Amino acid sequence: MSDLILRIEGCAGRITLNRPAALNAVTWEMCREIERAILAWAADPAVALVVIDAAGGRAFCAGGDLTEMYRTGRAGDHDYGRRFWRDEYRMNARLHEYPKPIVSFLHGFVMGGGVGVGCHASHRIVGETAQVAMPECGIGLVPDVGGSLLLANAPGRCGEYLALTAARMGPADAIHAGFADRFVPEARWEALKAELCATGNWKRIADAAEAPPEGALAPAQADIDRCFAGETSGDIVRALKTDGSAFAAEALARIRRNAPLSMACAVEMIHRLRGTRSIRRALELEYRFTHRAMQHGDFLEGIRALIIDKDRNPRWRHADPEAVPAVEVSRMLMPLGAEALRLEEELA
Repeated sequence: MSDLILRIEGCAGRITLNRPAALNAVTWEMCREIERAILAWAADPAVALVVIDAAGGRAFCAGGDLTEMYRTGRAGDHDYGRRFWRDEYRMNARLHEYPKPIVSFLHGFVMGGGVGVGCHASHRIVGETAQVAMPECGIGLVPDVGGSLLLANAPGRCGEYLALTAARMGPADAIHAGFADRFVPEARWEALKAELCATGNWKRIADAAEAPPEGALAPAQADIDRCFAGETSGDIVRALKTDGSAFAAEALARIRRNAPLSMACAVEMIHRLRGTRSIRRALELEYRFTHRAMQHGDFLEGIRALIIDKDRNPRWRHADPEAVPAVEVSRMLMPLGAEALRLEEELA
């Protein structure tokens, strides 16, 4: 059975992620197949819009398939992961810049690589089961696949909060933070998809949408802005330690699980990107980190602890999130020169 179901139905190009047993985690080849499909449909006058959804009830997409990256990285082959990321990021950029409407239906887990597939669409629909998150700092990465751009443009200091705590967003929270646009109860999805395929009219989405159940982010906005306003991740940790609120204590407990170097770089990236709308700038900055993540970051150790050995006891390069040297952040985010991400490259 194919990991990806691609077809044209009526006026719509249809993409269905089809690895439900793996929570629809995206593989390298899936990224390449999605890119091939949308490139073909962009030039096809019979395709009015693209619809992206996923099989199974548990997840739209819980992230990227990282096991092969770990195996090759441990063997000293860092190029496999770098090629995966280059192709994935180019696909993310094509989705973000697509000349036709893209409608994504986001249910269950929408994390990491799933954000890259579903949250750059022009029309992002969330259902009641949606749990959207950027948990990369917990595996020694930074929010990537263009997620840094979404975080940088979230209200107030939500971007820093979501990056450092990996808090899961329900439908209202995803809309509040700018990761989704409309809430449509999942019982109405099949009828809406059929209508989109039959008519090609994305304006029908508004007729099916309604107000989402109340979320947690908007009510906590004042706490988030107070505690996450620091210039560095160390400043944020110090603010949380002195705040004394239940909100701060919970956030601090979440932060302590993550790689300090990743958190320091994530905050720096969000601050550099705040105010921009350029997916290309965000992806290029993300790639500076991911290109170096196996050799100079905590990525391999994070995957070992969370996915391979599952001991959840990572030995990070830095023990104290308040004491990551600024020079190390600068090194991870330095321009790559000849190795820089080039999104204008053609799919090989």
